[in-house]
Amino acid sequence: MNSHAAGTSNGGSGDAAAGGAARRNTRMPKYSKFTQQELPACKPILTPKWVVSVFFIVGVIFVPIGVVSLLAARDVVEIIDRYDEACVPSNMTENKLAYIQNETISKECIRNLTVTKDMKQPIFVYYELDNFYQNHRRYVKSRNDAQLRDASKANQTSACEPEKTTANGQPIVPCGLIAWSLFNDTYNFTRGNENLTVDKKDISWKSDREHKFGKDVYPSNFQNGALKGGATLNPKIPLSEQEDLIVWMRTAALPTFRKLYGRIYFDLKENDTITVSLNNNYNTYSFGGKKRLVLSTATWLGGKNDFLGFAYLIVGGLCIFLAFAFTLLYFIKPRKLGDHNYLSWNRHPAGR
Repeated sequence: MNSHAAGTSNGGSGDAAAGGAARRNTRMPKYSKFTQQELPACKPILTPKWVVSVFFIVGVIFVPIGVVSLLAARDVVEIIDRYDEACVPSNMTENKLAYIQNETISKECIRNLTVTKDMKQPIFVYYELDNFYQNHRRYVKSRNDAQLRDASKANQTSACEPEKTTANGQPIVPCGLIAWSLFNDTYNFTRGNENLTVDKKDISWKSDREHKFGKDVYPSNFQNGALKGGATLNPKIPLSEQEDLIVWMRTAALPTFRKLYGRIYFDLKENDTITVSLNNNYNTYSFGGKKRLVLSTATWLGGKNDFLGFAYLIVGGLCIFLAFAFTLLYFIKPRKLGDHNYLSWNRHPAGR
């Protein structure tokens, strides 16, 4: 009996010791306002007056901005000419692919554009492509940025498949599908007997010229294969000065896009006739694409873009509508702020 009691006593002491150790290991953390979320903080109370005022102020600000943006966009003058179908010879309209792939057929085409409204210089010249997915994952990845920046890394052609090396294994500079498919239509403009020179300087981003394309990197083995995807490059000019290439390699996010071709520093008058002598070289017929030539002016807001103005007008109008709606609701069916009777657990069961 004594030994059993002693055993029980010892066991109880052991349990008490273990419990004490557990309590010591689970002590409460040191109190702080940060852990208890008691620091001073802004806790705004959204009263009806505040909500209505905010909606009304946003609407009053956004609506005028939308109107000004739309007026600025309407001041932009654009001339858009789709020429991919118009430049196909009449005897080859049923086989456009054969036309564009036959090098013996002249691709020169003459287009006459009429100026619908006075256009002040500079006039921006764009080419527009439709149904061309530059955002395709394999297409976007088919380049090597290190090769474009540094001449010592010309042999780095990883990720440039399938345009990474020539048939005899020589590296292509610049490599990849993006450079290989460089746009190669050309445009020349005249007004009567006056030649309208296209200035192609600084058409690319300055950051791209200075940081993404090296001044000591020159084209090598480019478009030397049996199948040419687009324009060729002058092997004596560094990539940092090949601005058509730099513009093209900044890939577009959408299948319909415009890229800057150059600027015309001449004023054009209403009803002037502009003669465009173009070379319809770029193959969009194989994938059902479209090509357009765009002449456009610009305002302080940029080119023609109605979306921004409409977005401001719609958001501003919606805010003003909600401000009036909440005001009417507040006067027709007022509600005491902080009324606990509206809490679900305080409502009468019959009213649920």
